[in-house]
Amino acid sequence: MTDTPLAPSGPRSRLRSALSHVWADQRVWLASAAILGALVLFDPGQAAESASFALSALVRVAPFLILSIGIAAWAGATGADNLIARAFSGAPLMMVALGALAGAVSPFCSCGVIPLIAALLAIGVPLSAVMAFWLASPLMDPSMFVLTAGVLGVEFALAKTLAAFGLGAVGGLVTHLLMRGGAFTNPLRAGIGTGGCGGARIRAPKAVVWRFWQEPARRVKFATTALTTTLFLAKWLTLAFVLESLMLAWIPAETVTATLGGAGLMPILTATLVGVPAYLNGYAALPLVGGLIGQGMAPGAGMAFLIAGGVTSIPAAMAVWALARPSVFGLYIALSLGGALAAGLLFQLWVALV
Repeated sequence: MTDTPLAPSGPRSRLRSALSHVWADQRVWLASAAILGALVLFDPGQAAESASFALSALVRVAPFLILSIGIAAWAGATGADNLIARAFSGAPLMMVALGALAGAVSPFCSCGVIPLIAALLAIGVPLSAVMAFWLASPLMDPSMFVLTAGVLGVEFALAKTLAAFGLGAVGGLVTHLLMRGGAFTNPLRAGIGTGGCGGARIRAPKAVVWRFWQEPARRVKFATTALTTTLFLAKWLTLAFVLESLMLAWIPAETVTATLGGAGLMPILTATLVGVPAYLNGYAALPLVGGLIGQGMAPGAGMAFLIAGGVTSIPAAMAVWALARPSVFGLYIALSLGGALAAGLLFQLWVALV
């Protein structure tokens, strides 16, 4: 998205350029095809299961995907992104708190939240507020709270909810402080959006044309943004879901979590690190963690594992890497690991005190 005047020939040229950019790099699609092709040769049953899993997951997140893509395309075509960016320009700490709170109660998984994050950054919402939402969102929602309370107890569910909000709030605050020092002026990768131009939009707001379909140039811009964003997100989410299916099939959850028994600091630290590569569905992980806690695993280790795995699983991390610049990705990982470790230690301390 740009703030330059829309000339009749300019948008069509940008459309051709954007499509060329999207289709020039086929490595992600080829990776997904290669994995499924190898499975067809060596494990046809798993090939069918992985394809079905990826398709079902894409269908599951499709409503959020379509909504966020539509919002981004509509905001760019009408110029409403200027208004949205201006709405987030005041009281940054309040925006961080609201982002963390919204994330703690929203029904998004770590991969499903990616399209919404892309839309928010592309229309100029500050990275600090988005980071707060980004970190908190995969960890808790109303149904997860109920199930967590039923399996691990109300105390654990409340603690995880507070951990989700705390991780989002602290992560957003750290991001805000770094941004004040000049960091992350353009958080999105090239070709995805210009999230860092929010300041320019606020300083030099453009007129909003709500009936954008009446101008051919704006119709083309809407189509350009919608199509390129759809293709970009589709290729990365497809690969992420294919890998997720293989992790669930080939890495027994019991084997992963069995390394987290015992008490003290090391189980919590181990749980934090193991939670990154060892993706577990948040709902499926609860009874496994509950069983291990019953067998002597430190409750803090269980908390650290659930938080680290929920935010920084490999499929989610891949999607973040594809979306954000390396500096933002590094901050995301650091905040996730640090927050998971802190949450585990604090919860373990609370359990010991009470």
